[in-house]
Amino acid sequence: MGGTFNPIHTGHLALAEWVREHQELDEVWFVPTGSSYLKDPRQILPGRERLYMTALAIGDNPFFRCLDLEVLRGGKTYSYETLEQLKHCHPQDTFYFIVGADCLFTIEKWKHPERIFQNCILAAAVRGDVSMGDMEAKKRELEQKFSMTGLKILLIPFLPFPVSSTDIRCRIRQGHSIRYLVPERVITYIQEKGYYREENELFEKN
Repeated sequence: MGGTFNPIHTGHLALAEWVREHQELDEVWFVPTGSSYLKDPRQILPGRERLYMTALAIGDNPFFRCLDLEVLRGGKTYSYETLEQLKHCHPQDTFYFIVGADCLFTIEKWKHPERIFQNCILAAAVRGDVSMGDMEAKKRELEQKFSMTGLKILLIPFLPFPVSSTDIRCRIRQGHSIRYLVPERVITYIQEKGYYREENELFEKN
């Protein structure tokens, strides 16, 4: 499960646990992005900070692991490189790439999507903001377009969770509570560091 995790929140954790149980996965590996080519780096905490917060968030779940390979890699972060690296290191394992519903409609525009699809099964969460019909139509379209890669997509029903990292950063700037939206240990760390209090104070320095 990749993501900027800026910051990680309980929606991320709930989705990971939901898919783990639904597919009977051995583990879920959280992979915070290093330097995302899709987002403004001025709005993103340094990779090592997001990695640390992710490790804090998942520390009490024995089925969750946090990987630092994207933070340590340097340069722009691409999912196809991460999946190829994981598959190379663990050739006997089957990897599921857990994504939100929105990613299903944008992933073909990512860097080398065909190399993503060659190395994983795509597990896409179906939430209330996107209909199952639209998701199924997009699934068929992608599987046909990338049939040569062996693409397989699973649509996994998930509870609506109307929270995002953007919302959380906004609440912090406005002085509102983020309790129950972010794990307590992560909240404490954010407060100790004074993160997200100003909109343009963050610069990516991996």
